[in-house]
Amino acid sequence: MPAPLVLGLESSCDETGVGLVRGYELLADEVASSVDEHARFGGIIPEIASRAHLEAMVPTLTRALDAAGVRLSDVDALAVTAGPGLVGPLTVGTAAAKALALALDRPLYGVNHVVGHAVVDELVHGPFDERVLALVVSGGHSSLLLLEDTVHVTELGSTLDDAAGEAFDKVGRLLGLPYPGGPHIDRLARQGDATAIRFPRGLTAAKDQASHATDFSFSGLKTAVARWVEARQDAGLDVPLADVAASFSAAVADVLTAKSIAACRAHGVATLVVGGGFSANSQLRELAAARCAEAGIELRIPPIRYCTDNGAMIAALGSAVVARGLPASPPEFGVDSTMPLTQVLA
Repeated sequence: MPAPLVLGLESSCDETGVGLVRGYELLADEVASSVDEHARFGGIIPEIASRAHLEAMVPTLTRALDAAGVRLSDVDALAVTAGPGLVGPLTVGTAAAKALALALDRPLYGVNHVVGHAVVDELVHGPFDERVLALVVSGGHSSLLLLEDTVHVTELGSTLDDAAGEAFDKVGRLLGLPYPGGPHIDRLARQGDATAIRFPRGLTAAKDQASHATDFSFSGLKTAVARWVEARQDAGLDVPLADVAASFSAAVADVLTAKSIAACRAHGVATLVVGGGFSANSQLRELAAARCAEAGIELRIPPIRYCTDNGAMIAALGSAVVARGLPASPPEFGVDSTMPLTQVLA
């Protein structure tokens, strides 16, 4: 008997994603993004994102069904992002999913967006081992998670202030780069010298190891970049943008990878999964690969197309909970913009 066909809907921020998964096989992954509509504001405007989801949901669903060669009636279960995320966009997605589940008389699972960023890798590299460590880095999250049997999550650490992606957006704005800052800083950094400026590495001092060994902090780094640039400008000197971008990127990648490797060793885990929008960063990928190889740890990073928000990751997590016989979410479940990362289901 084939595995159940799971339809996943993602609408936590500015991407409308629809994925179809059977077991570990991805049948379709369609995304409509409203990022260009937010660029002139320098950040996400929730009302604009919500309206974009309303307009894109049905066309994106239709494209996904056509790409997979299936009918809506073929779907066995549905999964939708219940949180974390922006309340308006989340509400659009869950309302659509509830309507579909009711019309089809199929079970619906409200799942955790952040955990989905890690679990999507099962569609690329196969099932996880019994225990894996996941580093999920995005515009809103920088988290270290211990995943046991894929769907049982322990949060080992997170950011105390700015997430990695958020820091990149702020530094990008400081350097006069377009929104979102991450991709532009990454491209610029490839032209610069990552050793040109020694920016601080937050929460890596010996005094921080006892209470914050697996936590992150990038606010101080962002401030250090701003002060360095300001000092150059006050002295009438040119700002070497490529060197600033490369040195800043190196500081973020250094902290993320060092703490992830240390956490793997501390918890006896042999596999590190890296996911989330910021995992597309080239310096992070290169440094993670080098340090994991040196430590004898298997590194799993999905292709860049699965790093940003998408329906495939929600369908993948939905498929995982269905396979383990977890109960569907109650019909009255609501969205949770601050959904705990240890809570896989609403």
